[in-house]
Amino acid sequence: MAQSRSSGEVNNPRYDERRIVTYGFSFGFHTASLRLKYSDYFTTPAMDSVHSIVPLKKPGFSLGFIVNFKLAPFFDVRITPKVTFSEYGLKYNYIGRSAATETIESVGVDFPVLFKYKSQRRDNIRMYIIGGVTTSIEAAGKTELAEDQNLLQLERVNLMADFGFGFDLYYPLFKFSPEIRFSFGLLDVVGSNNDFTAGIKELKSKTVSIYFHFQ
Repeated sequence: MAQSRSSGEVNNPRYDERRIVTYGFSFGFHTASLRLKYSDYFTTPAMDSVHSIVPLKKPGFSLGFIVNFKLAPFFDVRITPKVTFSEYGLKYNYIGRSAATETIESVGVDFPVLFKYKSQRRDNIRMYIIGGVTTSIEAAGKTELAEDQNLLQLERVNLMADFGFGFDLYYPLFKFSPEIRFSFGLLDVVGSNNDFTAGIKELKSKTVSIYFHFQ
C-alpha cells in the first residue's frame, strides 16, 4: 500500500518529455547595487573632504521571454531575453557638510544564456539550480551630451555571472517556476571621469532577483 500511494493527481505527467523546445514568459523584481573599489587617489589630500562613498540598493523589475532547450533528461539550456528597469545609486559622505546622492536610471536589454540542472520530479514539483552569463546593453545609460559629462555615468555594455535556484510547479495547463537568482558584474562599468568618479577605481554591478516563470 505504501508503494502504491500517491500524494495526489499528477498534472502534465509528460510535460518535460513531449517537446525538445518550450517557450514562455517571465517577470521579476530585483534590488540592484554597485560593488565599489577605491583608487589610490582616494587616500590623497585632494580627497580629504570625502569621508566615504557608499553604494545604495535600489529596486527594479524586468519583463522577458523564455526559450528552453532540453539537452538531457535533467539538463536544459535556457535563453531568456528581457528588458530590465533598474536604478543604481552612490551616496557621498562629506566631512563638514551634508551627504549627496547620485542616482543613475538604467534600462537594459539583457541576453542571459543559462544552464539548468533539474532534480527528479516528485508528483507536481521539481527543484533545479541554474547558472550562466548575461550580456546587458544599456538603452538609457551613458551619453555624450556635454551637460551630462559632469554626472555619474555607467558604460553601455556589461557582462554578468548568474547563479540561482528555483522550483518547477506543474499545473494542468502550464508550468510555474519561482526562482531566486544572484548576478555579479564581471566588467568595470565606470563610464565617466569627473568629480563623482574621483577616488573610484572600479564599479561592478550586483543584483538579487526573484523571477516568476510561466511555460
